[in-house]
Order: sequence, then C-alpha cells, then structure tokens
Amino acid sequence: MQVLRTPDDRFEGLPDWPFEPRYRDIVDADGTVLRLAWAEAGPAVGPIVLLMHGEPSWSFLYRKIIAGLAARGYRAIAPDLIGFGRSDKPGARTDYTYERHVAWMSQWLTGLDLTDVTLFCQDWGGLIGLRLVAAFPERFARVVVANTGLPTGTGFSEGFNAWLKLSQTIPVFATGMIVNMGSGRELSEAERAAYDAPFPDETYKEGARQFPTLVPITLEHGSVAENLAAWKVLEGFDKPFLTAFSDGDPVTKGGETAFQARVPGARGQPHVTLPGGHFLQEVCPDRIVETLDAFIRDNP
Repeated sequence: MQVLRTPDDRFEGLPDWPFEPRYRDIVDADGTVLRLAWAEAGPAVGPIVLLMHGEPSWSFLYRKIIAGLAARGYRAIAPDLIGFGRSDKPGARTDYTYERHVAWMSQWLTGLDLTDVTLFCQDWGGLIGLRLVAAFPERFARVVVANTGLPTGTGFSEGFNAWLKLSQTIPVFATGMIVNMGSGRELSEAERAAYDAPFPDETYKEGARQFPTLVPITLEHGSVAENLAAWKVLEGFDKPFLTAFSDGDPVTKGGETAFQARVPGARGQPHVTLPGGHFLQEVCPDRIVETLDAFIRDNP
C-alpha cells in the first residue's frame, strides 16, 4: 500500500485551530503502518466526548465544539479518519473499504482504551462510529447522532444520489467548496482553505473520492451484512441515545426516525432539530455544545 502524508506546513495558521496534533500508529491487515491523527482538548480526566467527522471534512469541523466542550470540563477528542485531515492517506482508491475504516478506527479506539465515551457523529462519522458502538457497546455511555445513518442496502435519499453523482464526475474535488456548499452558511476564505489543507493535490483525495461509493445503498454493496448485524446490537442498546439532525440537510432528511423507532435508548429522550445544512457544526457549534452538555448531565 502506497501511503501519502500531508506536509505539516499545510496546517499552519488555520483559523480557530490552536490544537497540537496527536498521533498513533495503527497497522493494516496487510502490514502497512498508518499514522492516525487527532485533536484533543480539556482535562485528561474529564468525561470523554468523541467527535467523529465524515466526508470530505476533518476534525477542523469540530474546532469550536472542541473548545466549547473543553471549557466545560470535558475531554473532547476529534480524530481524523484515515485519508483525511492530518492522518495518512493511502494512495489508491481500492485501498479504501468500509470494513477497513471500521478496523482502523477500532484499533485506534481500543489502543487508547477509551471508555465511558459519549459519541457525537455526523455523516461517515456515524457510519463508522455506530459500528464502533455495535462492536464495543461497553465502551460507550451515550450516543448522539446528527445527519447520518447506517444503511443496509435499501436505498437512500435523492440528495445523496445527487451527491454520489457529483462526487464521481467533478474533475477537481474542491473540498473547501464542497463543505461550503453543504454548511448552510458562507464560510470565510480562510475556513475554506482549511478544508483544502489536507490535500495538496488530487492524488491525496482518493479516500474522499471513494467514500460516497462505499455507502451500502444497494444489496450488492459491501458491508450490508455487517451493518445489519450492527443494527441488531443497536436494537438492544438501552443507554441514552439522542438524535440531533439539522433542518436543512437534503442528504439525511428524515433519517432520525429510524434511530428513534429502533434504538431503545432513544425512547423518551429530548430529541432536537438544529439549524444548518449537512455540516451543521459550521452553523450551530454552540448549540451542539449545549446539547451535549445537557444530555450528559441529564443522563449521568
């Protein structure tokens, strides 16, 4: 496996980003060593909130949420998925599979021995994060899902289908522009540049290109069986589970209803609808911090 690593100077001077990177090596099944990066703030002994991003963003998406949670005494941890942010980037599209991503993040989670975790996940952060919950339910105390899903081959929204087509046909995968289009507000030039920072050129974007094709929206996709098995675990998950979808995301609109109906821990919770587009973190970071803080305090 050929592995690319984004030069450090690409991440200098990013707005609202004072966090020093932390790294951990993980080993792929083929023996390749991959460096996974994350940002962290708050007291080392504080309650853990795991913030998982999706496509095509990175932990920069959570910059204001990390700071807000840390100020309230939480240990906020935001990893960069392999292929994104400061994490290593395998160089071929075929290097990226759904199951590999789950395995990579599982190795990272268990390697850090994170326990009593509150998960906040959006987009692919949910497709991967919820698989972690299903694999290691004892490590998770609470879950908040936002603009995500756990598909099992039964189709997806027209919004997703439009994104799938766009992602596979645009000649230049302009990450900053894509996040800007999906945020629900106009990002500054510096913010758009921060989303472009992990990708010096198109060769670094194989994961970003491949991700949309991996969502198991048909029975012919990989990971359908694995996601069905994960749903079986979630259908017995009685720990606190909250939906916090936004009011302006055509990709995941209505996706919260499956979680509310099928996950026992979601019953009786004060589910919220937040403002914003697909990347709601860019519109309402303070509301997300308040929602997480109240959810954790109300479900000790």
